[in-house]
Amino acid sequence: MRLQTLVLVSALTASLACGSDTGPSGQTGTMTVMMKDSPYTDAKAVLVTFSEVSAHRADQPDNGWTKVPFADGGGTRTCDLKKLQTSQDILGTGPLTVGHYTQVRLMVASAALYFENASTGAACAASIKAPDGRTAPLEIPSGEVKLNREFDITGSTTTMLLDFDGDRSVRDTGNGRFMMSPVIGVVSVQ
Repeated sequence: MRLQTLVLVSALTASLACGSDTGPSGQTGTMTVMMKDSPYTDAKAVLVTFSEVSAHRADQPDNGWTKVPFADGGGTRTCDLKKLQTSQDILGTGPLTVGHYTQVRLMVASAALYFENASTGAACAASIKAPDGRTAPLEIPSGEVKLNREFDITGSTTTMLLDFDGDRSVRDTGNGRFMMSPVIGVVSVQ
């Protein structure tokens, strides 16, 4: 009787482990997306609010994107790109199913330039207090940035470092209007 119970418990445990919804192998790894910047030189602060970071696994349909949670667990994450000139900060980090991925997508919700004062506090956070002084919103024609860079998620942590190029992303269109077409490159994947 004990042997039958042991075999039954072992079989149930094995079947529960195989029935995981984390992927074919039941394994996940961790994806960490870091951000640094080559900032827009004509401003003291450049606040960019991201509404989503997601990754696309090769064996999924085109609409099969998996969100990477923001570092603080919030619904958005704002970065002052000027503070990321000499450092880097975490944009998102979280579990992804083990597999081969083809793209990372960033959704930019809003952005603004601050010409007179720098922001205070962290480089990236759930929210950053806007500095005082003259400001200009950045018009964003498309808030979606897709980065075509293949990488693999294994059972460990994969870190992708992105470089937001402020000077190439921000354009003065005249009459106090500025436009942002985000230019973001993948520096490394480790």
